[in-house]
Amino acid sequence: MNNFKKIGLTALASSLVATSVYAGEMSVSGSASWRISNHAGTDGGKTMAMGNQLTFTGGGEMDNGMNVALSFVLDQGDDSTAASDTARHNTAPFDGHSITISSDAMGSVTFAGEGASSAQNTIDTTAAGDIWDNTFASYTKPTNASASKTLLWTLPELMDGLNVVTSYNMSTAGEEATIGYALTYTGVEGLSVSYGMGEKGSTTAGTGGIEIQTMKASFAFGPITAAMSINDYDKSGASNEEQSSYKISYSVSDELSVSYGSETHETTGQNTDEEFDQISVSYTTGGLTASVSQTNADNVTTATDSEQSKWNVGLSFAF
Repeated sequence: MNNFKKIGLTALASSLVATSVYAGEMSVSGSASWRISNHAGTDGGKTMAMGNQLTFTGGGEMDNGMNVALSFVLDQGDDSTAASDTARHNTAPFDGHSITISSDAMGSVTFAGEGASSAQNTIDTTAAGDIWDNTFASYTKPTNASASKTLLWTLPELMDGLNVVTSYNMSTAGEEATIGYALTYTGVEGLSVSYGMGEKGSTTAGTGGIEIQTMKASFAFGPITAAMSINDYDKSGASNEEQSSYKISYSVSDELSVSYGSETHETTGQNTDEEFDQISVSYTTGGLTASVSQTNADNVTTATDSEQSKWNVGLSFAF
């Protein structure tokens, strides 16, 4: 009997090894891009940058009909000399990483070790495209839920055009676990409406949590698309913040498009509001996209009525 047990265990172990060896293959995707910028302000000067990210993905269908997908992002920071383990992890070459299990009946469940944030955060990009975060280093986006150890559930379609995402952000040092959700409706041609709620928890002495509310809408009519958004940050024991934004885009042709966007950031008790606006033009031919933008900002430093500006010229290649 013992010999039979040994044979059975050996066969089981062999099958597990074989399964891990032939589990699947990873594919790699990336992009080629180049950009030159000139910033007139506190971060003044000309800079150049290029695309520096690769995404590894793989997965397949299991015997029970469910699908499994794995994703790793290879990003900069691999030569980090940061002293702490946390700092090295945050700049490690493997940036965002996640595993997703999905089926038609349950939707999809994603566990992200890093790089996900909350369900509300999946829709909180402003209508104008996060000008404050992507253009001016001197202005920092209000804080959101932790991007590490996140569980996201995208529910199966409840009705035509309705997408529902929920999230659970697990606790970290000094930060409580939080939940969030986001709803997006696209059931009318050309229309997209989103609403989301999220939190940033905290157990740090003297620091309360933050409740975050996002509302967005866009409508496309012929060559014109109009969009607006509001992000409201209700901070416990601190000044509340609100970001309002709008953008109007016009497609001159299939290749050429022009857009104008604006963002305003208001803080309770603050005499002046941070204001941003950007005009951009993009042209696509074949696999090449060329873009030019001019961005202006007011009141983005501690100095009253401080003004900054920045222009960008960029090329991206699809192949």
